[in-house]
Amino acid sequence: MGSLGVWILGVTAVILVAELVAGRHRGVYSRSDWFVNGICIFVGAAIRPLGAVAVAFVIGWLVPSGKGALSGMPFWPAVLAIVLVAEFANYWVHRLSHQLKGSRRFDWLWRMHRTHHTAKYVNVLLNFRISLFWSLVAGLTWAFSLALYLGLAKPAVVAIALFSFWGIFTHSDFRWDITVRQHPVFGRLFRALEHVIVSPGMHHSHHGYGKDGGNYRNFGILLSIYDWMFGTLYIPEGRPFRYGIPGATPHWADDAFSPFNVGSMLGRKKASDAGKSPSTDTAAA
Repeated sequence: MGSLGVWILGVTAVILVAELVAGRHRGVYSRSDWFVNGICIFVGAAIRPLGAVAVAFVIGWLVPSGKGALSGMPFWPAVLAIVLVAEFANYWVHRLSHQLKGSRRFDWLWRMHRTHHTAKYVNVLLNFRISLFWSLVAGLTWAFSLALYLGLAKPAVVAIALFSFWGIFTHSDFRWDITVRQHPVFGRLFRALEHVIVSPGMHHSHHGYGKDGGNYRNFGILLSIYDWMFGTLYIPEGRPFRYGIPGATPHWADDAFSPFNVGSMLGRKKASDAGKSPSTDTAAA
């Protein structure tokens, strides 16, 4: 797992440098983005693994007799099974996080995921702009933790690598798929493939709105078969008209620490402090 992490960082670094050289990061970040990205990337690197550990403990408690139960399963069928189960779990948690937006009881799920969508750009860093607590509910976390608990460690590592590297490629600002999709010969073939595999364009559309955008479509990370199966597949022609989500941008602390309304609490405290009169402060002193 340690070497996988090194590879993930290495591939991310190569694409990041290429994006920087191409000027794809110039002028795209607000002051809020610097705070949110910094917390999600650097603090998240320490916090999110703890979420995975917590999920593993819950699985062990729920299935006490299942430890190592599938350790004899053949390698490649195990990899395929983990990928299919992980994508299925991701699809439904991801889809519900969008569809329950504004719900009285479950809006917290959207706010946990919203962190990944408030950026008004898509580049390789966005892949790591995730709420510190998202790993507690993420379908991939639960599926991978279950696979490890059942004794499928090596197949699980391969599956984790597939999802990790594909997430890096689909979040990159480079959109090679537009040229392929518009090719008179290979275009149809590529569109057919997009019914099975998530392309960069499909995931970019998921982060966009307006023409070629579709916040409520394309919930898959690696596989698009569940989007195709459940009617949420959308294959765009080009880049979305806008990235991000319509409306006001949340406070950076609400984004980084969602679902907790830290920014709102800071705002109320600031307003409360500003409302104190000098006489009140003197009397209190």
